[in-house]
Parts: sequence; structure tokens; C-alpha cells
Amino acid sequence: RLHATYNESISRMLDVFEKVNRDIPFNGLHWFFDHAETVSQANIDRIKALGGGIAVQHRMAFQGEYFAERYGIEATRHTPPVAKMLETGVPVGLGTDATRVASYNPWTALYWLVSGRTVGGMQMYDHSARLDRDTALMLWTQGSAWFSSEQNLKGQIKVGQLADLAVLSKDYFRVPEEEIKGIESVLTVVNGDIVYAAGSFGPLAPPAIPVLPEWSPVVKVPGHYRSAPPQAARVGMSMVHHCSGPCGVHSHQHDFARTSAMPVSDDNAFWGALGCSCFAF
Repeated sequence: RLHATYNESISRMLDVFEKVNRDIPFNGLHWFFDHAETVSQANIDRIKALGGGIAVQHRMAFQGEYFAERYGIEATRHTPPVAKMLETGVPVGLGTDATRVASYNPWTALYWLVSGRTVGGMQMYDHSARLDRDTALMLWTQGSAWFSSEQNLKGQIKVGQLADLAVLSKDYFRVPEEEIKGIESVLTVVNGDIVYAAGSFGPLAPPAIPVLPEWSPVVKVPGHYRSAPPQAARVGMSMVHHCSGPCGVHSHQHDFARTSAMPVSDDNAFWGALGCSCFAF
């Protein structure tokens, strides 16, 4: 396993791997590059010839705007070239690079690969570089299992494979693209045991595991960011705004704030009605 973002690094590493393979053949060893955002087609072919794979993460979902500013939008359209990797027949796994770039939440990564957008909303990829929902999910499950040589143990709904499962808050295959990133598990079963339960399954939840370190922000703000669900009851303005004096942002012009370009219309979300929550930055 070798971490490599740029094609220039991958070229040099492959030079070494090919020399080693001539002396000591890899013979089916599962080896791979991580990231490979700018890998070329020529090097994808070389990786395939050596029996290697590529593990991709959704780092571009967070840095797409910066990449486009530095290298141009055309260079961004196939970074990383996941569709070309699959067409070439290279094993591909999808992940989040958890704790480095993003959390372990899979839905942000699936949203990125299906929609082709950054989390900020910039459209990076056209249809030729995006994946359908089935293929994207397959890369997360069956695809990633190859990298730990567990492709015959997990990743498919198949006799003889592990049966860990999750019941989801929404149907991944049917919801609009923008709702993919808000999907959550409401029931997770691992090795036959319920390890997480929420919502109507809440009474089945096991005792919470203490968060370490105890000063982690997750102690006070658990889970992944989510906006208020559409069906949530709106909190009355009198309940939200208890400012003791005039608001320095818009002097309590709530309607002006809610119709502005800022995401202020949802009283339950972070920005609320833009200044009336009296945030101190």
C-alpha cells in the first residue's frame, strides 16, 4: 500500500515496482495505491499489468474549488479518473480517508461520486466521469473488500458471506441526489448483535460507548452535521429569538434575513435567521 496523489509520483514508484516484479514476481499479491487523483491512463494500465488496485477517497469533494483554481476546470473533470479505472479493469475501492480529510461517514463520499459535486456545490464531473448509485455503492462494499483480500467474505448479499447490515433512514436508490449525503443508519447489526439503534428502533440501542478523549467535540455535538429534516416542526420565532437588544446585523428585520442569499430560512439550522441568535464570532 502506497499513498500517492500525483501522477508524477506514481510513475516513479511504478518504475521501481516493475523492476522488483521482474526479480520477485508479485504473483497475485493485492497491492495498491491510495488516492491517485491525477493518475494517467498509461499508469492505470501499468497498475493493471502488475495486478494492483487503486483506493480512492472523496478528498476532491472538499478541495475541488482549490484544485480548479490552481490547475483549471478541465484538469478537475477527471480527478480522480474513477470511471476510467473501472473501464480498464483495475480493482477500485471507495472510502473517506477517515480522520485525515473527512469523517468516516460514507454518504458524503457516495454523494460526491454520484453527483460529481463538491460539498460546496461546485459541479466538477460530467456524466462520463460520474458513477451510477449501484456502482458507487459496490465500490464501497465489494470493491473495498478486495484490498484486504476479503472479497469472498464480505461486500455482497450472498450465501457464505458476512451478514452485517444497516437499516437506513432513507432509500439510497430513490432519494434525490442532494438527500444522499443526509442518509443515516437507524439500526446497525454486526455479527448478529445490534450495535446502534435510533428513532423507532431506539429502545433496542445498546449502552452508549464513552467517547475518548473525553474533551472531544463529539461529546457535546455527536454525529455528523445534518440540517433539520423537512418534516420537523418549525420553531416559532418567539421561541428562537430572545435578543435583549437590537441585532447589529439586520436590526431584527427577520423577513429580510430569511430571503437573503445566506442559508437562513431554516430556524433550526446553524444560521437560524442570521444574526438574531446573537452569535459571537
